[in-house]
Amino acid sequence: MTDASSAPPKPASAAREIWQQFRTHKGALFGLIVLGFLILFVLIGPLFWDPPQRLSDTIRMKNQGPSWTSPFGTDQLGRDILLRMMLAGRVSLAVGLVAMVIAIVFGTLIGILAGYFRRLDGPLMRLTDMFLALPLIPLLLVMVMLFRDKIAGLIGPELGAFILIVFAIGITSWMATARIVRGEVLTLKEREYVLAARSIGARPNRIIRRHILPNVVSPVMVAATLGVAEAIITESVLSFLGLGFPPDFPTWGRLLFDGLQYMQVYPERVVWPGLAISLTVLSVNYIGDGLRDALDPRIRGR
Repeated sequence: MTDASSAPPKPASAAREIWQQFRTHKGALFGLIVLGFLILFVLIGPLFWDPPQRLSDTIRMKNQGPSWTSPFGTDQLGRDILLRMMLAGRVSLAVGLVAMVIAIVFGTLIGILAGYFRRLDGPLMRLTDMFLALPLIPLLLVMVMLFRDKIAGLIGPELGAFILIVFAIGITSWMATARIVRGEVLTLKEREYVLAARSIGARPNRIIRRHILPNVVSPVMVAATLGVAEAIITESVLSFLGLGFPPDFPTWGRLLFDGLQYMQVYPERVVWPGLAISLTVLSVNYIGDGLRDALDPRIRGR
């Protein structure tokens, strides 16, 4: 009879190993804590901080400095800057997440098709090179200027601006993901289990769904974290140039644009949104570094 104490230990699950490796990356933990705080700040903050805004107090309350009633002060229209920071953060983070999803889905699709089907590799990679050669910011500016008024007339200025900016950023940010996924697929399709699946007559869509796609999740997740940061920065640039969302639909980039003309008198109006953008991008990049190490089996085995 075998002693229970001498039985081999139960192997840890892959998710547990990934989390244990992720915890060893101090920068990734710092980024996760900061990003979690920012998400709670923009989602839950307005539920607890909603100062009354009366029209009669607008002139009297404009351009006020930090106080107990307005910790970040008020803007040129008497609006509480702390509340606008929370509401702007919702839009900026939503733009980053949705644009990242569009870029990751499109880039993964292009990368898998180019890597698995040889006849599609040349045309799709040349398409990728063409998008990489295009100047991103001028292209986005042209797209916004051409289609903003048309889309706003159909579905409204706020929703129209959100859909246009998210789609424009996502459709011009998929190239790096496509190149990464293509390289992984070129290696995976020569593995023994893929060759065995071909030999028994498995269709390409089944091989891609069952064997290729699950094995490219790791690099795609790392690319996704970096895509969020890139989308937030791009949206901030558009809003800073005055071609993003409408003035009454705040984002962190829009707050930077609004505070630019008051920067010498009220520098904190530029500091707060700039700090929020920097912390978000920095934390997302750190999380991406931690995921890259945690999802690499060679590093987890050390």
